[in-house]
Amino acid sequence: MRIRYVSGTLGMFFALYSNAQVVSDTIKSVDLSEVVVTGSYRHAQEKKTTLTLELFQKDYLNRHFTGNLVQTLKNVPGVHSMDIGAGFSKPMIRGLGFNRIAVSENGIKQEGQQWGADHGLEIDAFNVDEVRILKGPSSLFYGSDAMGGVIEILPLLPQKENRFFGEAALLGKSVNGTVGGSLMLGIEKNAWLVRVRFSEQHYGDYHVPADTIVYLTQLVPVYGHKLKNTAGFERNVSAMGDYRKKFYQMNIAVSNVYQKMGFFPGAHGIPDISRLEDDGNSRNIDLPYSKVNHLKVTTHQQYLWNGVQLSGDFGYQFNHREEWSAFHTHYGFQPAPEKDPDKELAFDLNTYSASVKARFIGSSSWEHTLGWDGQHQQNDISGYSFLLPEYHRSTTGLLWLTTYKPNNILSVSGGVRYDYGYIGISPHEDVYLADYLRRQGYDDEQVESYKWNSHAVRKHFGDYSFSLGLVWTPSVQHMVKVNIGRSFRLPGANELAANGVHHGTFRHEQGDASLKSEQGWQMDASYNLRYHGLSVSVSPFVSWFSNYIFLRPTGEWSVLPHAGQIYRYTGAEALFAGTEATIDINFLRHFNYRISGEYVYTYNCDEHIPLSFSPPFGMRNTLTWQRKHCMLYAEWQLIARQNRVDRNEDRTPGVNLFHLGGSLNIPVGRTNEIEITLTARNIFNTRYYNHLSFYRKVEIPEPGRNFQLLINYCNENKTLPPDN
Repeated sequence: MRIRYVSGTLGMFFALYSNAQVVSDTIKSVDLSEVVVTGSYRHAQEKKTTLTLELFQKDYLNRHFTGNLVQTLKNVPGVHSMDIGAGFSKPMIRGLGFNRIAVSENGIKQEGQQWGADHGLEIDAFNVDEVRILKGPSSLFYGSDAMGGVIEILPLLPQKENRFFGEAALLGKSVNGTVGGSLMLGIEKNAWLVRVRFSEQHYGDYHVPADTIVYLTQLVPVYGHKLKNTAGFERNVSAMGDYRKKFYQMNIAVSNVYQKMGFFPGAHGIPDISRLEDDGNSRNIDLPYSKVNHLKVTTHQQYLWNGVQLSGDFGYQFNHREEWSAFHTHYGFQPAPEKDPDKELAFDLNTYSASVKARFIGSSSWEHTLGWDGQHQQNDISGYSFLLPEYHRSTTGLLWLTTYKPNNILSVSGGVRYDYGYIGISPHEDVYLADYLRRQGYDDEQVESYKWNSHAVRKHFGDYSFSLGLVWTPSVQHMVKVNIGRSFRLPGANELAANGVHHGTFRHEQGDASLKSEQGWQMDASYNLRYHGLSVSVSPFVSWFSNYIFLRPTGEWSVLPHAGQIYRYTGAEALFAGTEATIDINFLRHFNYRISGEYVYTYNCDEHIPLSFSPPFGMRNTLTWQRKHCMLYAEWQLIARQNRVDRNEDRTPGVNLFHLGGSLNIPVGRTNEIEITLTARNIFNTRYYNHLSFYRKVEIPEPGRNFQLLINYCNENKTLPPDN
C-alpha cells in the first residue's frame, strides 16, 4: 500500500515524457515553411531524446544482414533474439519481450500473435532501410505493449532529385542452404516517390553441431547433423507511395508477408525415429508446420499551418496464422474434423489503428504536442485443438507532451498519457474433455469446472503513464541523459484466458481472468563521450514492476492427458536492473576496435528467485579494418554461463564464439554500385545453447558454422527531366 501511495503521489508531480524523440531536436531551427524530414534530422534526434536511442542505417543493416530482422539487430547491446530454430525470432530489450516490445513500421504498431514465443516477426528484412531502437518505457507515444522499448522501422526518405532507382539482392547461407533474393524498383519525380519490392527466401533443414539430443530423458538421433523438418520459405511483396509539397505530406504503404516454416517433429511430442531419418530431401516441409500471412495497409498524412503541425497515421492489418499437426486426440474418441483434419490451431486477427497528433511550436524554446490514438482488434479461431479463445479488444489513449529548450546545452521534456481499454472474451466449451472426465470417474462438479476452456470475460482497464527527462550537453564531447517514468501494459487475451497445450513451449499454459494491468517504474541514464578517435557510451537502467505478469509453474498436473504441469499467468513484484557499455577506438587511420557488453539482473521479489529466460551477460570484441571500398572484421563473442534461473529452469553453459566478415564495394559507372558481403559465423562450429530459446529444453543446440554471401546491386539514374 505504501508503494502504491508513493507511486500515485509521484505521478502528480511528474508530467513528462522522455520520448521526445518524435519532437524536433532543436526548436529554434525548425523550418515552418515546409514539411521536411531528412537523415540529418534523424541523427539530431538521436542526440536529443532523453531515452537511450540507437539509429541504424542501410550500411549497418547490410553488414549484419541475416535475412531475419530480429537476428540482424541482436548485435546491438541490450537487444536479444528469442529464437525457435532458424526461422522464428522475437525481439527482447533489456530482458523484456513478447507484448512488452512494440515494433512499428511506417508509424503503425505491428500487430500479430506476438504473445507466442514460437511466433516470429512478419516483416520483410530486405525492405528495411533504417531502424531506430528506443530502450526503455515508451508507453507515452505507443500506449500499452511498449513498456520495454520500441523498434521503429523508418520509411524511405526522398532525395528531392528526379531519378529512377533500383536494387537487386542475392542471399545465400551454408547452415541451411538458404537461397534468397529481392528486387526493388522506384521512381522519384518532383513531389512523388514510388517504390515496389518483391522478396523471397527458401531454406532447408539447418545443421547443428550434434548427432544426438536428449528429449525427456530419451536419446534421439540427429541424422547427418541436420535437424529434420526445419525447412521453410518466405515470400513478400510491398509497395509505397510518398507525396510532399510545401505544407503537405502523404505516405501510403501496402505490404504482404507470407511465411511457411516446419517444426522439428519433437516440438509436438516424442518424435517417431522414422520421421527423423534422412529422406534425401532437406527442403520438404512435413507436419508439424506453421504458416502465416500478414497483410498491412498504412497511411501517414501531415499538414503544416501557421506554426501548427497536424499529422495522422491510419492502418489496417490482417494476421492469419495456422499451426498444422497430424490429427491427434488426447481423449481417444474425439473425431477428426471433416475439413482440414490436420489443422490444429488457426487465428484470424483483424486490427484497425488510428493516431492523430497536433504539434504546437509557440516560441523558440517551447514546443507542445497533443495526441490521440485508438485501436480495435477482433480475433477468430478454428482448428481441432484449443489454446486461445476468440476475443475483441478496444483501446484508446490521450497524451500531452511538452519540451523546453532554453539553449543548446539543456533540454527538458515531459508528458502524461491516460489509456482506457476493454476486452471481451468468448466462452469455449470442450464437450470431448467433459465426456473424457466423466469416463475417468470425475464428479459433475469437477467436470463442470474443467470443461470450459475459457469463460466469458468482460474487463475494463484504465491506466496512466508519464515520464520526465533531460538532456545535458555541456560540450560537443559530452552528453548526459536522465529519464524517469511510469509505464503500463494491459494484459493480453492469452494472459487472461489461455488454456491448453502450447506445443511450441512444451507446456500447458493457463490464463487468469482476474489479472490487473502490468505497471512499472523505470529509470535510466546514459553518458556519451566523443573525443577525437575515442567514443564511450554507458547506459545503466533499473525497472520495478508492482504487477509483472509471467508464466509460473504451479506444481499442479493438468487433467489433459500427456499435458504435464500447468503453467499459469501470475502477477508478481519484480525487479530488472543492468547496464550496457560500449567503447570505440579509432587508430592507425584505418583500424577500429570496439568492445561492448551488457548485463541484466532479474529478481522475483515475491518468491526471492530470478525470473525465467533472463539473458546472460554478453560481450563482443570487434576489430575492423576499412580502407576506401574494402572492409574486414574479426569478432570474439563471449556469452557467459547463466546460473541465475527460475524454479524448474535449466542452467545454460557459457561459450566463446568467433566470427569473420568483410565487404567490398565496386563502383559500376557513375551512379551504380555492387556491394559484396561475406561473413563466417561460429567458425569453429561450437556447440552452444541460447538461454532464450525454448529448444534448449530438449537440448537442441543453436545452428553451427555458417558461411553467408550477400550481393547488393544498386542502380540510380538521375536523368529524369523536371516537369515544366
